[in-house]
Amino acid sequence: MFHSIDAKELSDSLFAQLDKKWMLVTAGTEDRCNTMTAGWGGLGVLWGTPAATCYIRPQRYTKQLLDREEYFTLSFFEEAYRPQLALCGKESGRDVDKVKECGFTVRAAECGAPYFEEAELVLVCRKRYVQPMDPDAIPADIKARWYQDKDYHITYIGEIVEILKK
Repeated sequence: MFHSIDAKELSDSLFAQLDKKWMLVTAGTEDRCNTMTAGWGGLGVLWGTPAATCYIRPQRYTKQLLDREEYFTLSFFEEAYRPQLALCGKESGRDVDKVKECGFTVRAAECGAPYFEEAELVLVCRKRYVQPMDPDAIPADIKARWYQDKDYHITYIGEIVEILKK
């Protein structure tokens, strides 16, 4: 059972969560949503409020939903869900109903943003800033390693409006 906590009560290390467990970025509605696995993100304070950052490549189907919706969620799972998160990172929501394939149960946060009952931690975010990365500002070694296809990430910053924890 989930319960809401204040951002200042969040003691889990995001570095450990992303490194060891990854996260699902989910947008849409409770009835129709898409999700994708992400391993890059951050937490902090921006404009006087707790904030979360995630980075999405332009070709990802989830990006369309992130652009359309005001809210999105970042969900973290126990290790047992690694196969499902791997599937959500490999398959496109254009081709596969990832929610069905993973056997996830969709729930809606107070604001209507979709998340999964199987998660152990959910950050509910209100989209506050979207900015494509500037290729000219990225060091050459980073571009060579991560951007051979020139598909530079889009930065999404969300105000954390609710944190749900089991």
